[in-house]
Amino acid sequence: MDIRARGNKLSIEGEEPAVLTAEKVIKDLAGLVGSGYTLRLEDVKLAMRAREAGGGADIQDIFSDTVLVGHNKKHISPKTENQRAYVEAIRTHDIVFGIGPAGTGKTYLAMAAAVAALVKKEVNRIILARPAVEAGERLGFLPGDLYEKVHPYLRPLYDALYDMMDPEKAARLVERGTIEVAPLAFMRGRTLNDSFIILDEAQNTTSEQMKMFLTRMGFGSKAVITGDITQVDLPAEKGSGLIEVMKILDAVEGISFVKFSEKDVVRHRLVQQIVKAYQRHEEKNGRP
Repeated sequence: MDIRARGNKLSIEGEEPAVLTAEKVIKDLAGLVGSGYTLRLEDVKLAMRAREAGGGADIQDIFSDTVLVGHNKKHISPKTENQRAYVEAIRTHDIVFGIGPAGTGKTYLAMAAAVAALVKKEVNRIILARPAVEAGERLGFLPGDLYEKVHPYLRPLYDALYDMMDPEKAARLVERGTIEVAPLAFMRGRTLNDSFIILDEAQNTTSEQMKMFLTRMGFGSKAVITGDITQVDLPAEKGSGLIEVMKILDAVEGISFVKFSEKDVVRHRLVQQIVKAYQRHEEKNGRP
C-alpha cells in the first residue's frame, strides 16, 4: 500500500481491503486531532491495529475516553476496545479483575483511575499492594531490613504513580499515608473504608492471600486486581489465588472480569510478537 500527501490531500493506492482500512484510520485520527487530541506516532500504529483486528472499534470513542489529565497535561486513555471496557468496568463496579499479558495497561489504567478518584475526592486514600514473590526468590534470602527487602517489588507501582502526579506532591501524599504502597502481607487484619485498592501481580497470591485481600474491603471502597496467569512465580505446590478466584467469583454480581490478549499490548511492537510466540509454544507443549 502506498500513501502520498499533496498539500492537504492524501492519495492511497493498494489492494482494496487495505485501502479501505487506511481510509477509516485516517478519518478516525483526523477527527481526534480536530477535537483537540494530541496525536503521537504510537497512536497511529494502535489505531491501525484496532481497525485491522475488526470488531467495529470506534477509534475516536476509545482514544477520547480520558481517565485522567496528569500534572504534565498528558491524557491517559484506553487504546483498545478491551482497555476501554476495563476503564468502564472500573467506573461501574466495586471489584474488577484485569487479567492478561504484560504491556496491556492493566496496572497503569487502574492507577490512573485511582488518582482520578482521589483528586475528585471519591475516595480518601489509595492503597497499592503487591505480593513479594518474584521468580522464585524468598525475602529471607535478600539482604537488608524489611523495607530494603520489599522496596524492589513495589518500585513499578511508584514509577506509575510518579508518572501521573507531581513527584513532590506524590511523595507528600505517601508520607501522610494518603497513598500507601505496601506488600500484600501488610493488608492482613485491616478493614479499608473509602479507599481505592489495587492489587498488582495477583497471579502470585496464594488462595489464602487472595481471600484475605478481597475481604479487606470496607464501605465506600473499590478494588482492582491485576495479573498475568501465564507468569506465576509461586512454588509448584502452591496454586495461584488469581486462577482459583476466576472460577469462584465468575458469577458474582457486582464483580467484573476483563481479559486482555496480545492484541491489547501497547508497549514496543515486539512485545506483542513475544506474547504470541509464547502462546504458540505453550499450546504446542500442552501447557495452559
